[in-house]
Amino acid sequence: MDFSFSSIEQLPNAKASVAFVPDSGTVFREDTKLDSRVLNGGQRFIPWGVDNAMPYNIISKIEDDETLATCMQFNAEVCYGAGLQYNTEKCTAQVQSDIEDFLLQNDLASYFLGVSQDFKYFAFAVTVLIFNKDASKIVRIVRKEACNCRFAPADKRGNIPCVLFADWRNEQLPEHYERIPLLSVSAPFADLQSRLQANTKDRKFAVVTRIPTPDYCYYPIPYYASLFKGKWYDIKRLIAIAKEAKLRYAAPIKYHIEVAQKYWETIFRAEGITDKAEMQKRVNTEKQRIIDFLTGAENSGKVWFSMFYVSPDGQEQHDVVINKIENSKEGGDWETDIQEAINMVCFTMRVHSNLVGSVPGKAQTNNSGSDKRELYTIAQALQRPYHDMLFIVHRLIIRINQWKGAFPECPFVMLTTLDQHTDAKQINPDRHDDK
Repeated sequence: MDFSFSSIEQLPNAKASVAFVPDSGTVFREDTKLDSRVLNGGQRFIPWGVDNAMPYNIISKIEDDETLATCMQFNAEVCYGAGLQYNTEKCTAQVQSDIEDFLLQNDLASYFLGVSQDFKYFAFAVTVLIFNKDASKIVRIVRKEACNCRFAPADKRGNIPCVLFADWRNEQLPEHYERIPLLSVSAPFADLQSRLQANTKDRKFAVVTRIPTPDYCYYPIPYYASLFKGKWYDIKRLIAIAKEAKLRYAAPIKYHIEVAQKYWETIFRAEGITDKAEMQKRVNTEKQRIIDFLTGAENSGKVWFSMFYVSPDGQEQHDVVINKIENSKEGGDWETDIQEAINMVCFTMRVHSNLVGSVPGKAQTNNSGSDKRELYTIAQALQRPYHDMLFIVHRLIIRINQWKGAFPECPFVMLTTLDQHTDAKQINPDRHDDK
């Protein structure tokens, strides 16, 4: 749902403001068991989140925070390295020519940066392999954006038969979608061989490259989910809201109100509201009701009743939480707090703050050039497991197309010192030694 839940409102008869902020901790939480849904034609799919909009909510949360968005892009660019390449040093002239034709027909740079972003955002990527008419060679490789992909329910053996690609942003189920047969997640090459030997009529197949997670599910939960389930994401946003309120309204934030997404959904469902304009109007009415409650609350002895439940891990989950903020810090006094919040965001994203230049303050500590080179080298070295998983698709292509001697590699960009008379050089950690 696309509504303006976040806002700053003025408290009547008080030189203070109130901040309405959605509870970001629920972006990855599933309150109910997810059952498959039916598209037109009888095709079933597993929704991604209760409202099937979880990936779009995640993207929105990331775009709302400049530090998180920068760290995410940095991680994707580090994973990209010097770009995906097919090494053909030991190939025949004919194989080299065939690979060059394949690279000219496919935008490998855009593809590899795209799947690197999907890996960092959602912990999995979807690649579609397209064969020629007689299914003798793979001629096209296409990235399908992970946020637009949904999985069909698995069979009794745990095999997912297909991937469904469509625009799922609207609340209504899409009328048009692309159904792509999915190769076995654990053994895609063996599955593809058996299908080709059975003379399948399919000429395109999806390959899912998935980062292993502690719990297996259709849609993996990325490691940075802890940033939303904790409080640092909300703290950083609240500091920015407090500064905005102080500068724009000359009134500090006195109350921070967290409202769970399901709180609004419960109201809409109970009152039978389906029109988006009416939903936004109802949200504004509810906000005003809370503001009316807060006005003079300290002197009138008012009491606010709110529903909550206890999650399986024993934590209380509230629909509405009203937090009173001590407003002793105003304006620039939040500098140390915002620095701490930014450091926590960078720590969770495994990005040193000096590498993305996100630490504010006039007297911040800055690493030396040697330290920054080492940090950048470490960041690239940590991409090896992701490259190994992303290369599975390309090893499959090389094997099917019989390009003997070729192999995929992704060189690192190694920053050098001034005495080497060059800014950077490439290191090939994926280079094979066939001696």
